[in-house]
Amino acid sequence: MMNTLRKCLALCGCGLLLSASIYAQSWEKIHAKAILVDTHNDVLSSATMKGMDISQHLDGKTHSDLPRFRQGGVDVQIFSIFCDERFGKDTAFRFANIEIDSLYAIAARNPDQMAVVRTPAGLKKALKQKKMAAMIGVEGGHMIEDKLPYLDSLYNRGARYLTLTWNNSTSWASSAKDESRDSVLAPQKGLNAFGKQVVQRMNQLGMMVDLSHVGEQTFWDAIHTSTKPVIVSHSCVYALCPVFRNLKDEQIKAVGQNGGVIHVNFYSGFLDSTYNKQQKHFTESHRDEVAALEKAGKRFYEIQDILYSKYPDEVQQMRAPMSLLIDHIDYIVRLTGINHVGLGSDFDGIESPPRELDGVEDYPLLTKALLERGYSKKDVRKILGGNFIRVFKANSKK
Repeated sequence: MMNTLRKCLALCGCGLLLSASIYAQSWEKIHAKAILVDTHNDVLSSATMKGMDISQHLDGKTHSDLPRFRQGGVDVQIFSIFCDERFGKDTAFRFANIEIDSLYAIAARNPDQMAVVRTPAGLKKALKQKKMAAMIGVEGGHMIEDKLPYLDSLYNRGARYLTLTWNNSTSWASSAKDESRDSVLAPQKGLNAFGKQVVQRMNQLGMMVDLSHVGEQTFWDAIHTSTKPVIVSHSCVYALCPVFRNLKDEQIKAVGQNGGVIHVNFYSGFLDSTYNKQQKHFTESHRDEVAALEKAGKRFYEIQDILYSKYPDEVQQMRAPMSLLIDHIDYIVRLTGINHVGLGSDFDGIESPPRELDGVEDYPLLTKALLERGYSKKDVRKILGGNFIRVFKANSKK
């Protein structure tokens, strides 16, 4: 009887409609049930520190806000604590704490929606209460100002990862940007003795070592020093898009052998190998405005933000398709397995996410794309958050 029904459905074309309906229900249900973890979001520095209230809808102004986190099914968000190289001695650590204060203040004002968590048990409790688990990641070793007690203090305030460098090198670790151009700004390549002490102390504390932004020599020194699985919070694949911020094949394999996880960045410039050429053409077409902004003291990424908001139609054309994001995930899986890839969007820290992903509300479309690429429900759960939770547990104090 059932075979006869299938044949009838196939003959009348209804079989395709029925399977499509079941599939549509399936990917939405899979997304809703999975624990979605994003390991890198810059909304604190790009919006909160500029006076915006992320508890309100900020459509058109940001990629993220609390209503859209809920809409997109974001269960665990690691908020980046960030300041650039203009902050240093006596300013970087203080600014980091101000940003941490801002996250706690947001959580205090919205106790029914989110909770700042520090442990796997706290994460589990928040999810059980149907709250978004907010975590803290510090993006840049310059914020400890060469002081291990400052590292301890950030951990005690809830920071659960430290990105060893941002684009700027520290006195103890060289960045990818500086290593790639043999910059005199990097006093040496890799970790020096103090840098290795930082990694060792992080292991002791239960703070994850984040290897996004670091130079190749720093990467290898850190991964050989760490006794715990590392993370790469927001980076992509060099073989698909050869920019200094992406990981080469041997690095990808090493993270897998370490038991760590690479969280793929959503930035078009790290996904699409043609993006830099398009961006250069865009900049040249607005060279007079660029010159005026440079004269006004604006930095490169600030100029990008201003021009991109002014010419949205041109920017839209440059955005990478979401299929390229899935290509980077596929590449990592082929090299090192399904257990070592996750998501680190860099939302609100990038000016060009993939076309289909306008903000955190669009995360369900990523689940749909992964299923369409052939990933199983179990695989999707690992990519969306299961792999990160494993590493978080492995780093946490027992």
